[in-house]
Amino acid sequence: MKQLINIARVLVGGLFVFSGLVKAIDPLGLAYKMQEFFDVWAAEGILKGMMHWLNEQALMFSILMITMEVVLGIAMLLGWRTKMVSWLLLLLTLFFTFLTAYVLFSGKIRACGCFGDCIPLTPVQTFAKDIVLLILVLLILGGRKYIKPVFSNKVNVILFLLSLFGVLGLQYYVLHHLPVKDCLPFKAGNNILELRKMPGDAIPDKFDYKFVYKKSGEEKEFIVSDLPDSTWEFVDRKQILIEKGKNNIPLINDFILKTASGNDTTEAILNQPGEYYLLFAKDFADNETDWISDFELFYAKSLVPVYFVTSDPKGAGEFIKNKAVQILTCDATAIKTAARVNPTLFLMNGPVIKGKWAAKDKMN
Repeated sequence: MKQLINIARVLVGGLFVFSGLVKAIDPLGLAYKMQEFFDVWAAEGILKGMMHWLNEQALMFSILMITMEVVLGIAMLLGWRTKMVSWLLLLLTLFFTFLTAYVLFSGKIRACGCFGDCIPLTPVQTFAKDIVLLILVLLILGGRKYIKPVFSNKVNVILFLLSLFGVLGLQYYVLHHLPVKDCLPFKAGNNILELRKMPGDAIPDKFDYKFVYKKSGEEKEFIVSDLPDSTWEFVDRKQILIEKGKNNIPLINDFILKTASGNDTTEAILNQPGEYYLLFAKDFADNETDWISDFELFYAKSLVPVYFVTSDPKGAGEFIKNKAVQILTCDATAIKTAARVNPTLFLMNGPVIKGKWAAKDKMN
């Protein structure tokens, strides 16, 4: 029994540390996933006011969640404060199991993001993982008397604090620069135009149609092969999903660059020969615009074209004094995926991302 409990301790502790570190390289990714849950629940009328508040605090909760996963996992590996740590891990695991069950059975959210963007899991895989994890945590809770500290209390405390400050420091770094490992479609080396295409093995959704006609005040549905005669009045057409497709969403799905007049210029910009820069600034709501002067100096010195991409063209127009700068509009969600730091600078070569930096690192 003792050996079984300690195997479970290593598995659970190691999994929590790994899960936390995978998300710690991109805490904004978890924050956006949390916002997705909060938005869905708010739309369903569940504690709307609280959901809106939680949405605004998503990054703080993301950092807290990631930190708890790592430090509790380290504590379990060390066999330190086993009773308290076991109960906290049980509460976390129950919470995770609830979330993954909601994703699996509601169908309203595509994935829970348990291992971040680097290791995508299907809802079934994630839920199964949490059930196994829950069994292991309950096993540890029941047999925690067999777990002994690996080191002295002083050494365990030092290692615990090192893990705490280490994971907080890692998250601080990536929030001010960029993820240390980019697992998103907009990573350096990727061809944006290619990733906007439908995957080669895509299976499209299959739809059927029903037509609603009216006669003498009575409405009736017909299929396309059995439409009524001209004495019936057409009312509506309904599209019905009869079979869900697979792998039929491009990796880059909503990336569209538009000019000030609203014209789609994506192909024209990305297909131009040679190098150029795209600077992504989602918005200017945080009032941290000290980088604007650095950008205008960078723009003036650049030997290749520089385009300013934002979801807030009005705000960009107010802050950028150089009217020669071409401002392009892009969806805020697409920019959040492409640019984890606001602003982020891409060096492009045609449609290929040649380099990617937090703009403040490159322009200073």
